[in-house]
Amino acid sequence: MRIYAASLALALSYACSTSAFTPSKHPSVTRSTHRPAAAAVIAIASRSPTTTSLSSSISEDPAIQELYRRRPRPEYIPGKISDPDYVRIFDTTLRDGEQSPGATLTSSEKLEIARNLAKLGVDIIEAGFPIASPDDFNGVKQIADVVGNEVFEDGYVPVIAGLSRANEKDIARAWDAVKGAMRPRIHTFIATSEIHMKSKLNKTPDEVVEIAVNAVTFAKGLGCDDIEFSPEDAGRSDPEFLYRILGRVIEAGATTLNIPDTTGWNMPWEFGELIKKLRENVPGAENVVFSTHCQNDLGLATANSLSGALNGARQLECTINGIGERAGNASLEEVVMSLALKGDEQFKGGPGTGKLYTAINPVYITPTSKMVSEYTGMKCQPHKAIVGANAFQHESGIHQDGMIKDKSTYEIMTPESIGLMRGESQSGAGIVLGKHSGRNAVGTRLREMGYDLDMDKLNAVFARFKEVAEKKKGGLDDDDLESLVMDQSQSTNELWRVTGLQTTTGISGIPTSTVKMMGPDGVERFVSATGTGPVDAVYKAIDQIMGVSVELESYSMNSVNEGIEALASTRVVIVPNANGPNDSVVMDAQTSQLRERKFSGSGSDTDIITSSARAYVSALNKLLTWQMRRVANGASDANDSGIGDAVAVEGHGPVVVAN
Repeated sequence: MRIYAASLALALSYACSTSAFTPSKHPSVTRSTHRPAAAAVIAIASRSPTTTSLSSSISEDPAIQELYRRRPRPEYIPGKISDPDYVRIFDTTLRDGEQSPGATLTSSEKLEIARNLAKLGVDIIEAGFPIASPDDFNGVKQIADVVGNEVFEDGYVPVIAGLSRANEKDIARAWDAVKGAMRPRIHTFIATSEIHMKSKLNKTPDEVVEIAVNAVTFAKGLGCDDIEFSPEDAGRSDPEFLYRILGRVIEAGATTLNIPDTTGWNMPWEFGELIKKLRENVPGAENVVFSTHCQNDLGLATANSLSGALNGARQLECTINGIGERAGNASLEEVVMSLALKGDEQFKGGPGTGKLYTAINPVYITPTSKMVSEYTGMKCQPHKAIVGANAFQHESGIHQDGMIKDKSTYEIMTPESIGLMRGESQSGAGIVLGKHSGRNAVGTRLREMGYDLDMDKLNAVFARFKEVAEKKKGGLDDDDLESLVMDQSQSTNELWRVTGLQTTTGISGIPTSTVKMMGPDGVERFVSATGTGPVDAVYKAIDQIMGVSVELESYSMNSVNEGIEALASTRVVIVPNANGPNDSVVMDAQTSQLRERKFSGSGSDTDIITSSARAYVSALNKLLTWQMRRVANGASDANDSGIGDAVAVEGHGPVVVAN
């Protein structure tokens, strides 16, 4: 893409001002997300700290590289921030975000997300809940050992935190997971609201205080000097009790006090006032950093977080795309861009000058958002602020007229400032991607959309692109391409794949499906099954081939675009049957109760039955991969081969197994 002088000036001004957020009439430069292969990053886990450069792989032009330069941040000191205007960003996508039903992530996916969070520049990455399972422990430890030791050229390295309940076993496990990082943190919590203490903990307030103090004391005794304490459900807790328990944990060694609105109950003015009162009344408050953790049950998580910042909170906890328990968390992109655009004029009244800022590099917002969406299977709603598909789209004729004349008439920030390269195609001059398009054309358009795939992933997407383009007249649009990228991201740990599929159905006939699959041993097997419908028949055949026992919890299908040749995108969520061969019991971080782990999968194809099969197999592959890791970690004695009742296509006379 050609780079105009105005774009160069825009890039050069970005590092020291918010001018990069201001809409421009000129084309903008593209940028890279550079996602390293998991094997490459795992290999450096045992090495000394490494230095990482923030740069674009698209161009070596200094003006373009300037877009990747982060704003300087104060030296990291637990419990203290030398600049009272600086706001730390604590990302809990990999912990609270993964607790969203169906949002299971593999270890390699978590590692890639953590590395993108580091490029984004978050101050703290909460990598998980280590006591939950051996797999969770290993995932947190891997992030601590790898991402927690990658020092960027500006001196930045993220703090890696592990969550624990307020007991010694949890805390010791969390410390073992994070202590390999250059900046490890233990985050421990206990509920403080009356309803939680009585109904959930069955503890008196005095007992809760004693447990909290002992937990922080134990963490400090392990050698951890960065300890975060959270009074769960603080938004509904008695302020006087909060003054007491928070003062005691400060004495015990807590360096960050996180104030959660666990149920999303508070109004912004209520929550802001709570932060203000805590800062004024908690003994030793001047020696710690106050933090917010706001849930979105009333849609106020971002507003409450910003109200907390207005009243002196200098750490804001959030997640990419706002994912999390129930209605989710405060959205990182909303919090960060609110401070980027309004931080220097609307936050006076707290400590400092009121000109709040972060060191987040927003050009990584879009690629990180897309990565989280792909890996969790949780798409953003189209009208989601900042990262939704419609956030920078204009359909109204009046709006279009204004945009043509001056983009700032309807856009308060440029899409390029958050890493979304609108590209020439969005102005009506883009190439049409069809069956005659080459790999370079597809790769160029994907980069404009925010995907900078490595060669292996690009080849996989391009192969699927060719398959679909042969069937779909008129070419593929951006939504089609995005669906194919998501489809391939689900195949990262592909043990089984569908190689053949034939289905018959009708008003008077019995729906029957014959499915052929390639297994991890390289042998093709096939099974024929009947069902209540064609999809049910396909899923029963797949169950028999793969030897699984699961319940289909949810099934959804969307048309990516319009027309008879539209691409179908399917998403499923499965839950292994209790006490079955695929039992996947894990501990819930919030309730401490055992529950079956859920697995999601996505697939796309112009044929809805094939799309459904790809999504189902994607979810089952995640389940089997997770089980293999659990067996390897010694958490299960199972030795399931993942091969069911199917017969080999080649070999001794093939037999079709009927349901």
